[in-house]
Amino acid sequence: MIKKLKIKFLLVNMSIFAVMLTAILFLIIFFTASASEKESFRQLRAALSLPPRGDHFAENFPVLPNSVFIIRQTPRGELIASANADTDLADGIFNAALASGKHEGVLKDYNLRYCVTDAPMEKSASFFDLSLEQSMLIRLARTCIFTAVLALGAFFAISLILSRRIVRPVETAWEQQKQFAADASHELKTPLTVIMTNAELLLNNKYDEKKRTRFAENILTMAEQMRGLTESLLELARSGAQKGAAFESVDFSKLIADSALPFDPLYYEKGLTLRVESEEGITVKGDRSHLCRLADILLDNALKYSYPDTEAVLRLKKRGNACFLLMESHGDTISKADLKNIFRRFYRADKARSMNKSYGLGLSIAENIVKEHGGRIFAESNEGTNRFWVKLGLG
Repeated sequence: MIKKLKIKFLLVNMSIFAVMLTAILFLIIFFTASASEKESFRQLRAALSLPPRGDHFAENFPVLPNSVFIIRQTPRGELIASANADTDLADGIFNAALASGKHEGVLKDYNLRYCVTDAPMEKSASFFDLSLEQSMLIRLARTCIFTAVLALGAFFAISLILSRRIVRPVETAWEQQKQFAADASHELKTPLTVIMTNAELLLNNKYDEKKRTRFAENILTMAEQMRGLTESLLELARSGAQKGAAFESVDFSKLIADSALPFDPLYYEKGLTLRVESEEGITVKGDRSHLCRLADILLDNALKYSYPDTEAVLRLKKRGNACFLLMESHGDTISKADLKNIFRRFYRADKARSMNKSYGLGLSIAENIVKEHGGRIFAESNEGTNRFWVKLGLG
């Protein structure tokens, strides 16, 4: 798919550029030829207006361009030509011009452009040799073709580089989508296998009531895990879907304090201490329910991964036009590799957490919520102290 997308991008780009370049070069040649034609006719008309009249050209007759010459018919019917005319062809050229019945035109047989005047006493015709003009246009066409080939080659190279850069986000998204599907399938496969196995055992009448009850409990436990996973997936899909649609002014200080209250007994049961430090009067523009979910994810993550008998701190402070939310806890040091991937869907540094209602989706949902509010989230870990920072603009 990605390869086809690159090829399609290149073809569309090259086609558009080739059409535009061809049109531009064609117009250059066309307007050059048109200007040359107009200039040659101007010279022909100017040549016909030159004196003298009579049976010969005076010695002081103005010098004509090499491509222009004049042929005149005297009252006695004789033809006289300017010095740069081909006297051997004078009769045929002159008669052909008169026979055309037009004052201006082209004699294709002689490759000449002409202009004729029909004076009462004498007839005159001026001629322009097209050889030089045609040679110039041929050279111009060759130059344009050479330029077009170079331009197409350069544009192809640029398009190839751009196609890689432009398609890279699509390629990343495609790989993430495939990885997401694989991870989701893997997460669902284990509980489904357990459910199917226990259901088959439950249908077997050789087991006693106690074992059959245990099989039913296993099915219920796995079903609850699957429900939690599907709810997390739906929440992940919905987060950020309607950016800014239901935003309002939210008292973030009060929201953080209220979100921490239900976690106090949970931290106490695990032998942890939860301390909340929140500056008063901090408001942000956002979705209240999503911001509550953000605080819950950070608090729940610290609860799951903190060492017993340690203190976790949830701190909210204002700095300039932004506020910073910090969740600090003490647990296993997160490696640099894990810090780069910790916000990815289904990513868990500790793979054993998969059966403990930890699906690796919480931080990914948190990141989506922060991005939805135009903020930034990042993690730090140093010697057992783990910090998750959230930066949001003030409302």
